[in-house]
Amino acid sequence: MELWVSYGSEAGKWLGFVTAVWVQCVSGNNYTFSNYSAALKSLMKLTQLELNNLSVAKDIGKAFGILAGLASDRLSTSSLLLIGSLEGLVGYGVQWLVVRQSIPPLPYWQMCVFLCMGGNSTTWMNTAVLVTCIRNFHRNRGPVSGILKAFVGLSTAIFTDICSALFNNDPASFLLMLAIAPGAVCIAAMLFLRETPQTLATEDSENRYSWWIDAAAIIIAIYLLVFDLTGDHGVLVARIFSAGLLVLLVTPSIVPAHLWFKARSAALQAAKEDPEAAGNRIQEPLLPHVAVNESPVAQTVADGATAPRLEEWSKPKPEIGEDHTIWEAMRKLEFWVLFVSFLCGVGTGLTVMNNMGQMGLAMGYADVSIFVSLLSILGFFGRIASGSISEHFLKRSGTPRPLWNAASQILMAIGYVILALALPGSLYIGSMVVGLCYGIRLAITVPTASELFGLKYYGLIYNILILNLPLGSFLFSGLVAGLLYDAEATRITGGGNTCVGGHCYRLVFVIMAMACIVGFGLDVFLAMRTKMVYLRIHANKKPKKAKQQQTVLS
Repeated sequence: MELWVSYGSEAGKWLGFVTAVWVQCVSGNNYTFSNYSAALKSLMKLTQLELNNLSVAKDIGKAFGILAGLASDRLSTSSLLLIGSLEGLVGYGVQWLVVRQSIPPLPYWQMCVFLCMGGNSTTWMNTAVLVTCIRNFHRNRGPVSGILKAFVGLSTAIFTDICSALFNNDPASFLLMLAIAPGAVCIAAMLFLRETPQTLATEDSENRYSWWIDAAAIIIAIYLLVFDLTGDHGVLVARIFSAGLLVLLVTPSIVPAHLWFKARSAALQAAKEDPEAAGNRIQEPLLPHVAVNESPVAQTVADGATAPRLEEWSKPKPEIGEDHTIWEAMRKLEFWVLFVSFLCGVGTGLTVMNNMGQMGLAMGYADVSIFVSLLSILGFFGRIASGSISEHFLKRSGTPRPLWNAASQILMAIGYVILALALPGSLYIGSMVVGLCYGIRLAITVPTASELFGLKYYGLIYNILILNLPLGSFLFSGLVAGLLYDAEATRITGGGNTCVGGHCYRLVFVIMAMACIVGFGLDVFLAMRTKMVYLRIHANKKPKKAKQQQTVLS
């Protein structure tokens, strides 16, 4: 590791980012419930409402992400990753023992606890990765958050396809992967992922290297999509696919390797020209640890941040665009508009992910793994594209990021209408549309929150926002979907717990489409409220080249 530091902190920063990408590849286990929910339902003899409430317990684990947010200002990145991986090992490990039938099914409340632990494990990993990388690459928050969230979206497809390829969709083997794989990857990230001092690297160079990682991610997504769409595969082909996938996942490491060799060559050349000065040139020039919040309103140093205190209620209120404590953020109308609109998008999208197993069976599909993978892969494209596109239009014309959320809400509402129609192919089209929009919503909200409320307490603010995951899961999945599905099953079968037909979820989809329309209105309102903030950010970014040219001329 010392070699990486010796030949350039820029290479070390990008190596940390690559390991963060790998962590995200295994931190989407919270979205894989549909792959083993049928096994739990059968073993525990659950109704659909009871099964949905198990999924709610999994999502409630996200609510305890507040602990990860508080800890992000006190513990190192490595400590956050260690806590997350150990919690996931216990949470998913117990589920594995139950599904494998090594132990009898635990009482319902105990299963809820272990599902909650598994869900909470990802909040520690996501907080560690997002907070560290957003601070290290604060000039390119949109693309960086898009890449990281994109790989979370791919993780479901990665887990699902590897399980399908190697273990024939065995739910016990799948849960064993969920328990072990994240811990193994987090060990690598513990060695390299940390906050780094700011270097002289330009915004354009960061953009160039992020595009390389974007390209690798797109190739991986297409690779997974081709495997999903080409039907059943033999054992040999499946194993070759898995080996090829692992190779592709390593390819982002080309970026830090290139930077390391580049810095090393420069150092050796300098040593030949001036041996005495070579020692001073090995390390890249470091800038003072400047403010990580590039808002034109305020530049506040993020390092050394302490937890918000109650006496700060008496301080002058910061403006939107400045650093906020969580208490100051929660006193802003913009925070609650963002919170509720986020609920409409991610709450309904998560309902589809949690219920995809039963939705597929209701529509007559025995194997729903293809739909789980489609949700994941299209979610990836939504995340990776929206991060870069929103950043481009912000720099070009000051377009507020919430407008992209508004567009995704309308498209998601259309997706629910398609699912409600229950026509042939509706589940394919609807799952792709919902996955795409869910990804856009997640990727856009990450930089939006940092731009409106700053990065000083970003770990806690981010985890308050993702309370929408358990809240949305409870409202739309636990209550709406669970109750309406069981009502339809009882009406048709006279007391059974299985429903077959397009009517099973039709009213659920209509209600979720209406929620997305409400979210659209809120996002448009937020875009209007924050228009001046984004125009100032745009003005702050645009003159950089002109200022540099003026300095050279003078």
